[in-house]
Amino acid sequence: MVEEEIGMVSDFFARPVVAGLDLTAPLKVGDKIHITGHTTDLELIVESMQIQNVDVQEGKPGDAVGVKVPDRVRRGDKVYKVTE
Repeated sequence: MVEEEIGMVSDFFARPVVAGLDLTAPLKVGDKIHITGHTTDLELIVESMQIQNVDVQEGKPGDAVGVKVPDRVRRGDKVYKVTE
């Protein structure tokens, strides 16, 4: 598996459990991502993504997107896209 850094966690919301990501590379619904940091280590498939509360299928570099996550993440955690 190859991991390419695609952004960073900019915010976290507990209800619903959503991470705000600042993207430096494209990200699509269905992509597998790995979020890692000092106390964070999560892998997940992006099932839904929003930009300003509007569902989107893809985020581009420079976009700030919201992604549902199964557990807490922290500001500054790095986000990687996982490819086989």
